[in-house]
Amino acid sequence: MQHGHDSPDASPARSWQEPAVPSPGGIALFLDLDGTLADIQADPGLVAVPPATLATLQQLHQRLDGAIAILSGRPGIDIDRLLHPLRLPYAGGHGAERRDRLGVIVQSAVPASLEPVRAALRRQIADWAGVWIEPKSHGLAVHFRAAPGMGARVEKLVRDTAARHAPDFEVQPGKMVFELRPRGIHKGAAVQAFMRDAPFAGRTPVAVGDDLTDESAFIAVQQAGGYGIKIGAGPSSAVWRFPNPETLAGWLRRLGEQTP
Repeated sequence: MQHGHDSPDASPARSWQEPAVPSPGGIALFLDLDGTLADIQADPGLVAVPPATLATLQQLHQRLDGAIAILSGRPGIDIDRLLHPLRLPYAGGHGAERRDRLGVIVQSAVPASLEPVRAALRRQIADWAGVWIEPKSHGLAVHFRAAPGMGARVEKLVRDTAARHAPDFEVQPGKMVFELRPRGIHKGAAVQAFMRDAPFAGRTPVAVGDDLTDESAFIAVQQAGGYGIKIGAGPSSAVWRFPNPETLAGWLRRLGEQTP
């Protein structure tokens, strides 16, 4: 069954059942950051990747001959900060900017409507306690984790404002957040772009993530003969699941210890 790039299957992934540890010689690994490699924080600035996970990523980079990339809504500069001293291939801004294995960065054009829609949203939420805007290079995110009762109101505001000021953007729901991103920009497209080039091409792709923004990546890898791994609860098109970042970290460690 085919799915839209941000529409998870209504049936849940296999309940807390992890995949077997594959031989690292044949896979390409695509990893989300927040909620996947690191626990989610109310303030994204407080997120930190555990040192043991950083060491595992370094080992995996060697074991996979470089076929490992980060897929995140964060900008590339933020990805590098969280993974320092590692500098992995990445798709930042859900794919709006992408760095390949050689360090070459390709960025999508920033739609001209971004600033007007940011300004309009700032005015609207100025007195909404617990609701705040996270600016992004090619979009924005309106967070309401500190005001969970505001979810429906935030969603209506973001959708109405986008329709009025930014028809070239689409609304991406997430965990206690609604994001605006340019149309056609999503993690699935980033996976497809990576898979066209070495060292990813010809490998079995595996995507791991925790949120609705990761669904397009799950679908892309599964259409290419790989599989998605969902972190946490909720419906998903991924075929496997881990309960939290800690259990994923253990699986990644075992993968890194495998003989290619």
